[in-house]
This record gives sequence, C-alpha cells and structure tokens, in this order.
Amino acid sequence: MVRSAETWLVSRAPRAAATVSLYCFPHTGGAPGEYARWSDDLPGVRVRALRPPGRGSRLYEPRFARMEELVDAVVSAVTFERPFVLLGHSLGALVAFEVARLLRDRGKPPPERMIVSACPAPRLIGPRPAPRHLLSDHELLAEIERVSGPLPAEIRDDPQLLANSLQAFRADLEMLDTYIYRACDPFDYPISAIAGADDEAGTRMPGWRDHTTRSFELRRFTGAHFYFRECRHEVLSFLRHAIKDGENAG
Repeated sequence: MVRSAETWLVSRAPRAAATVSLYCFPHTGGAPGEYARWSDDLPGVRVRALRPPGRGSRLYEPRFARMEELVDAVVSAVTFERPFVLLGHSLGALVAFEVARLLRDRGKPPPERMIVSACPAPRLIGPRPAPRHLLSDHELLAEIERVSGPLPAEIRDDPQLLANSLQAFRADLEMLDTYIYRACDPFDYPISAIAGADDEAGTRMPGWRDHTTRSFELRRFTGAHFYFRECRHEVLSFLRHAIKDGENAG
C-alpha cells in the first residue's frame, strides 16, 4: 500500500515566507523530529524530514530492510516540491542519493543541490564481512551506544520501547549492510559533503565529487559522527548558505 506524503514527512508549521524546501533523510534508527527542528534556524526554508516505518506514529508498521524497497516507496508517495534540496546524514545520505537517482530515472524534477553528511561515497560501501544486523540484542545495543551515545532512559527502561527501537535499528543496519552500489552517471547539480573532523567516515567522502558535473565542496566541523549536535550554530549557518546557493543556481 502506498502511503500519503503526510505519512512520510514531518515538518513544523508552514512558513509563509519559505521559498525552498529541504528534505532530510535521517541516520540509522534516527527520528525525523531532530531534523524538523532545524526549521527554527533556517528562515526561508521549509524543512521536511522523512519518517520511515518504525518511527513515531509509524512505530508498528513493517520496516524496510532493503534500500530499493524504501526508495521506491518514498518516490512513489512523496511529491518533492520545487525548488528543493536533499540532505541525508549517514545512512540517510545513501537514501538521498538513491532517491535522487530514481527521481532522474523516472523523469521527475531534480533537486537544486544534494547535501550528504557523514557518509563515504557510495562506491566505497558494500556488503560487510561481519553484518551488524545479525548481532544479538545485547551486542546491537552496545554498538548503537558506541556510535550514537546512550539511549534515553525512557527507552532503555521500557522493555517494549527498547525492543521496538532495536528492531528499527536492526532493519536500517540490514539496509546498510546489504547495500550494493550500482554505477550511474553524475548529477547535473552541486553536491556538498559535510562531516565531523573526528569521524572516520569523513576521510572517505571526497569520492562524492565523482557524482556531480557541477561544483563540489567538502567541509568538516568540530566533532564526531553527530557533529551537528556539538556545533549546531556553525552547521546551520553552513546549511543556510548552501541552500541559498543551490536555490540561486537553479
């Protein structure tokens, strides 16, 4: 069943002065609300964050564990209102990339710019020798907290909430563990790549340059994988300029 765009997207109240939309694709197990709140600091931008099954009001819906299935569902349900920019963090960067590819394949309007965060170039990602989605619940929780920090106490202390959260993480990790890059022509719009200076993923991001015939920039901020939580002001200032530049380029 194809869900409506309202089911898939989370956003704040519409901004009358908004001239561009920013579609955000969350990280593994990530909640869309964290990205939707960026709207408060991005004047002129309507921030719309993807809410896949397994999050919030979609908590009990079947989760996607394969990239192709998720991307097809997103492109079938969501009409990306122009002008727009795609942004994805970590796993979300790969989802944004594959959404951009499918939009082009189906002859739909492209974004003005793509912003990828904390994710190696797609050709550097492939099946993992030790898939994380096969870890036990105890091992998976340890891995999640190693990368993302401790889960909130209200989740850790509630067995049902914890089980649901681990299922969402496991499905996302399976999507990442089984991802296989398929070569494609570069996009005809700019790409910005951003990462934390202490995040190993950032060292494998220059390869994103191969995916655009237009301008490419790589910027690293203070912090690790979730650098935007540590230096929110600097990151959102960068996003304001990148989105404006993409809008003007279009």
